[in-house]
Amino acid sequence: QVQLVESGGGLVQAGGSLRVSCVVSGRTFRLYAGWFRQAPGKEREFVAAINWSGGSTWYADSAKGRFTISRDIDTNTVYLQMNSLRPDGTGVYYCAAQRGGGTLYYTTSYDYWGHGTQVTVST
Repeated sequence: QVQLVESGGGLVQAGGSLRVSCVVSGRTFRLYAGWFRQAPGKEREFVAAINWSGGSTWYADSAKGRFTISRDIDTNTVYLQMNSLRPDGTGVYYCAAQRGGGTLYYTTSYDYWGHGTQVTVST
């Protein structure tokens, strides 16, 4: 069993930066951790993912060059550093995890979810 707790959301102006965090409790063996965003009235969409052991990363096209996903093995924390934020970055950011084997871009591939943290990007 894996438990995920997000933090770090808030209000930021367009062009600004924000870092959200996710503390992972439980075994991290073969774990992949991902971040998803759900904007008001829209489906939850993939933002970024990381392989826990090797540190390989994957990004949505909208996140490439602006967002960085990383993990701290000592504190079992996954981070999403978001730079050059745009108003379309507004939404609830969810941390998710899976044991591997599922396509990282799909919500249905993930077995564990946090409760989310709100990020609002103002114009």
